[in-house]
Amino acid sequence: MATTRTANAHWEGSLMEGAGRVSLDSSGIGTYDVTWASRAENAASGRTSPEELIAAAHSTCYSMALSHGLAQAGTPPEKVDTKADVTFQPGEGITGIHLTVRASVPGLDADGFAAAAEGAKENCPVSKALAGTKITLDAALV
Repeated sequence: MATTRTANAHWEGSLMEGAGRVSLDSSGIGTYDVTWASRAENAASGRTSPEELIAAAHSTCYSMALSHGLAQAGTPPEKVDTKADVTFQPGEGITGIHLTVRASVPGLDADGFAAAAEGAKENCPVSKALAGTKITLDAALV
């Protein structure tokens, strides 16, 4: 069964001087401030950006895909920790995404984990949606 998730953005003013808010409507868990400065200059501003939201989506989707793939192969993970770094270059856009994953997977060697990690990178739905962006991976067992 297909699902649809919804977020809304409201913006006032010009790009450089304006500001907005994005709400996560499907879950109802929050509304977050956004500005150009929080996107292109000061990430520690108490505001978010489209890139941070993409990083959240990608790290979560990747962790789920890797966990599923490992379990399907008979080596379910104890834990999977994924960080996604989304790079934004003003004037160019999103120039790359780097995934860093650390996992504890009993009974799996480093080569097997590397193959599973690469497979998850290629097949998670968010990776597929972002296929026009260079995605790199650093995967290791802990």
